[in-house]
Order: sequence, then structure tokens, then C-alpha cells
Amino acid sequence: MMSVRIALPPAIDPAAFAALDPYAAVAALGGEAMGTTWRVLAVHPPAEAAALVAWRLEKLVAEMSHWASASLLSRFNRAPAGSWHALPADFAHVVAAGMRIARASGGAFDPAIGALVDLHGYGPPGPQPVPDEAAVAAALTVSGHARLSYDPAARRMLQPGGVALDLSGIAKGHAVDAVAALLRHHGVAHGLVEIGGELAGWGVQPSGEPWWVDLETPAGVAAAPLRVALHGLAVATSGDYVRGAHTIDPRTGRPADHGLVAVSVVHADAMSADAWASALLVLGPEEGARLAARERLAARFLSRDGEHLTPALAAMLDDQPSVTA
Repeated sequence: MMSVRIALPPAIDPAAFAALDPYAAVAALGGEAMGTTWRVLAVHPPAEAAALVAWRLEKLVAEMSHWASASLLSRFNRAPAGSWHALPADFAHVVAAGMRIARASGGAFDPAIGALVDLHGYGPPGPQPVPDEAAVAAALTVSGHARLSYDPAARRMLQPGGVALDLSGIAKGHAVDAVAALLRHHGVAHGLVEIGGELAGWGVQPSGEPWWVDLETPAGVAAAPLRVALHGLAVATSGDYVRGAHTIDPRTGRPADHGLVAVSVVHADAMSADAWASALLVLGPEEGARLAARERLAARFLSRDGEHLTPALAAMLDDQPSVTA
């Protein structure tokens, strides 16, 4: 048996304990959306909570789905060169964050790689043969955030011609944040949201314990279990241990393969955690760790050789004796 390490938030919100009901039940809600499943654990949710969550997720799919041909994103991808497109608030928020992280990561994360995603068989066209160098080069010419012109003041974006957005590396994290914000708006002071493995938690459980989440450690990786207290925090993981090397490096147009199995990022919001986990996986164990340290990201890198924790995540580890799994 191995000891479980505990990662605690940098700060605890005293208001979370002000009206804590130790006898309250935790409602479990769930469904399907965004090509995956969603789950909510909430204390005293409104009766219509499940319907509200489903409605919120449907709205996001209608805007940002790479798979729905009628989505705003798909319409942008088909739009003629030189056309400007007004973006609703959610879409604009995700695009702005995606472009910011693209710049900060040197292009290791990029919201404009839809052509490359489709070329490698990970998009709506379905499985494709392994592309040759000419096909990859052609897709690269119409890819990349540098080709986009975004006007944040007017919340509009220019289609320069042939650029295809793919927000799958960030939209799911935003959806987690959006659902959490929706529930808090409707009076849920304590809850946990999970969509396809990305999570955010706020408040505490009725027992006073935080919302505990165990980071997955794939078989064959030498690393002790790590449990995170999601109290005002979110976590996202990107990895190739299920489907093999499939995370595309936007800079080369080819799947990244640096020997990393998975990268998890703990962040104040799930959207940033989602995008940064993808970027760090692309960058690899050395370059990724340097960037994560520079950006003060709390990240866990897993490879077949072991584990690396960034200083920000190591600082979160509890010094008290851990529980035994």
C-alpha cells in the first residue's frame, strides 16, 4: 500500500463554513453533453438544477462545437475570406483566453488547428490515413492563431480564409467553469462539477471536508497517489496513455511524443487548467516544466520514468502525515 499525498489550496474561504449544514444531503446530477458525460455534486441545489445545467451546456455546444455543422464555430470555419464575425460572450471569452495561452506557450497550445485535427483523423471527417509531409505542410499554411485577427473591444474576429478553429482543448474547461458559475448564481454554495475528467469545486462537503479529487496515475508509472482539495480550485489532465500519442503539436503539425504520459494542472479556473495541460503535454517534460515554473503553474508531469511536480504544486502538498491507500 502507498501513502496518498494531499495537495491543499493556498487559501481557505471562511465564508464556506459560515452556514454549513452537517446534515445536508449531497445531490448527484448527471447527463451527457459535448461528446462526453457531465456530473455535479451539489448541496441544496434548486429543483431545476439538472435542466439548467443541460440548457447551459447545449448553449455552449451550439457556439463552440467542432462536430456540430450548425455551430457558430463551424460556420466561422466555412466563412469566406475577409468576413468579420460577432462573437457572443462565451465564445469571445474562450477565444481571448486561447490566444493569450497560445502566445504565452509559444504556440504549443493553439485554438486554430482545426485543419490539422481533421487531417489526422481526430475531427468530424473521421479516421484518416497517416498524412504525408506535403499534406501536413498544406494544413500548417491555413493554421495557427497568428493568422487570426481578434478585436476584443468589439468582440469580433476576422476569418482570413481557410482557418479552422478547434476549441476542444479549452472549451470543456470553460464549460466546467460556466456550470459552476450557473449553480452559484442559483444559490449553490457548495459543489463539484466534472465534465469529461475536468473538474472544479467550491465550498465544502457537509462534513466540512473539501471536495477531494484523486489525480489518475496510469499503470506502470512510478508515482505515489496524489489527492487534491478542490476548494476554489479546478484541475484538468491531458494525456496519451489511453489513445496513444494523439495530441497534435501545433508548431509541427504532428502528434507530440516526448515520453510524457500525462500532465495535470491545478488552477483557479478549469478553462486555463484545460488549455495549459494541453500546452505542457505538447512541450514535453523539460521545456514544459520550465514554462510551468515561469508561469507559476501548479502542474504534475508523469512519464514512464516517474513524476515531476512544479514548485507551485509542491508548495501545496500538506506536511502532515498522509492517509494510506
